[in-house]
Amino acid sequence: MDGIVMIAAALLIGFWVYRAFYNWLHEPRGMKRLVLGRGEILAPDDPHVLFLESQGYEVVSGKHRVPLVVDLDGQEMYSRLYVDYIVVRDDSMYAVKLVRDRQPMEWTGSGLRDRLLVFTLLLPELEGILIVDIEYNTIRTVKFDINLEPKLKEA
Repeated sequence: MDGIVMIAAALLIGFWVYRAFYNWLHEPRGMKRLVLGRGEILAPDDPHVLFLESQGYEVVSGKHRVPLVVDLDGQEMYSRLYVDYIVVRDDSMYAVKLVRDRQPMEWTGSGLRDRLLVFTLLLPELEGILIVDIEYNTIRTVKFDINLEPKLKEA
């Protein structure tokens, strides 16, 4: 009886080691994730914060500036990514981008991809990105699912 238990334990440990090695072998190399700090301090009378809270979101941090260094043929250039707010609702976290007149949003698949996909890639724990237009009191939710095949329209 002890022999059977030992064989079962050895098989279980062997399977566990195999799965750990398999997962290590197939994980993406050098995956960089962004870890956000606390962000800017929230003003108590900020209309964006008040609007988000009135819609059931909890604003957990203010504006984040993510510095970027771009190397183009050996020449360094500098830029930044901005996340206006981070909010939580129903245990789901969202990045918030505010609508600005000087940066109009292109509401097409490629336009949304070009402007917003970077946030999903850098912050995979996000459920999505909220686009907040305080002028029209609207919140639009953008979600990217990278591994899904597009749905084909039936003829």
